[in-house]
Amino acid sequence: MTATQQRPSTSVGLLDRRRTIAPLGFNRWLIPPAALAVHLCIGQVYATSVYKTSLVAHFGASQTAIGVIFSIAIVMLGLSAAVFGTWVDRNGPRKAMFVAAICWGVGFLVGALGIATTQLWLLYLGYGVIGGIGLGIGYISPVSTLIKWFPDRPGLATGLAIMGFGGGAMVASPLSRQLLGLYDAEYRPSDSTSLADGRSLALLFVSLGVVYLLVMSIGVLNIRVPHPDWKPEGWVPKQDTSALVTTHSVSAANAVRTPQFWLLWVVLFCNVTAGIGILEQASPMIQDFFREGGTSTVTVAAASGFVGLLSLFNMGGRFVWSSTSDAIGRKPIYMVYLGVGIVAYLALALLGHVATALFVLIAAVLISFYGGGFATIPAYLRDLFGVFQVGAIHGRLLTAWSAAGVVGPLIINGFLDAQGKPGTLTADAYTPALLTMVAILAVGFVANLLVKPVADRFHESDDAVRAATARPTDDTAAGSSRLPDTGRLVALWAVIGVILVYGVFQTVTTAAKLLG
Repeated sequence: MTATQQRPSTSVGLLDRRRTIAPLGFNRWLIPPAALAVHLCIGQVYATSVYKTSLVAHFGASQTAIGVIFSIAIVMLGLSAAVFGTWVDRNGPRKAMFVAAICWGVGFLVGALGIATTQLWLLYLGYGVIGGIGLGIGYISPVSTLIKWFPDRPGLATGLAIMGFGGGAMVASPLSRQLLGLYDAEYRPSDSTSLADGRSLALLFVSLGVVYLLVMSIGVLNIRVPHPDWKPEGWVPKQDTSALVTTHSVSAANAVRTPQFWLLWVVLFCNVTAGIGILEQASPMIQDFFREGGTSTVTVAAASGFVGLLSLFNMGGRFVWSSTSDAIGRKPIYMVYLGVGIVAYLALALLGHVATALFVLIAAVLISFYGGGFATIPAYLRDLFGVFQVGAIHGRLLTAWSAAGVVGPLIINGFLDAQGKPGTLTADAYTPALLTMVAILAVGFVANLLVKPVADRFHESDDAVRAATARPTDDTAAGSSRLPDTGRLVALWAVIGVILVYGVFQTVTTAAKLLG
């Protein structure tokens, strides 16, 4: 047999799943920075408010017409995650992350064309639809991979990835302001009312599209799936004492037929709806709570610092609370998110106006629960349904996020519109909306209490799982047999570290204005 016949894998494409199988001994700590490279980029979706006012002025459109861009992106995130979840599991994370990077980058470029030609529909198509597809695929693809690399600490694993999504705005907000200041001499990054011209907005979108494509490529090139014979060094799988943690597997098709899936759908929907209630209105909310004689004691700059601080707690909560769930369990941690959240929302409604520090503290805790809920849900799904098709199941569950992304702002804005005009509202105007969020969290709390182990009839047979996950055995398909060196590990974490340090520094600097 010839050498060519002995090595058929050379025809396998770089993006093929077989090319991502890691050799035994691969350092799993190379995977978190690959996941963060993607999530830090797509987390930019939370920073759209930075240039929202400028887009309103440029297109001569209403706040609602421009706000729809964000809603389209979030809806497409949930829909694409649901539709392509099984495809992601079947084709592997590298191909999925590559498609996500292309869609996210192209979305910005099409959006830039829409800005340059003053065609709002192109912005809807680019950033909203195409970019939204990139959001959905990019969101789920690293998460299921990390769960497989960290079977001993699934909560920590999902927290590592998803905290990047929460911190994306922490990086994108100051970066966007600074780029607009570079492209438009009259734009003042320190003034939230300063407007950027159409040319600078288009250049901003082009710059972000190119930068994000490059950074996400780092994740694409370095992502791997574990070798079938790999397990963490020194780790011995053991039966979890919790009845909720299964040793069986449930397919995505069967998962959506279980009551557990829909109970978790309600749990996620309620937790996200309540969190978006603060995030969507954060800056004007803190100014309205401390308005005296028609003038707020909280400046625009301080309110911007508050938004940055929330982003920091959003990111931190995703890591801290999801890691905590490894110790206390997924169901108990959601009792904290929803139960303590009810008390916190009541405190915000009744006592939030007493002192700025108290308001900030309560809001920060609530947003940490919001972020923690996102990061813990994949591990909750893994406990209930196994790792077989957890990525696809997660994708289907994210339709709850799409629904909450529409319902949450509608509730808040609906109540506030009935109370008066922006700039004239006080703390009392928020009471009905905040009490509504208390009721929504109560529904989620009850749904979480009702979660039980999945019935045996939904489990897949071991033979069916082995047949579905069988892959051609090929040493060359797994990539180089040489173990990654320390330099590569340091370089990857250094890139991600620099990005995070930049975001944290900018956030703390701005937030100091609020505390000052």
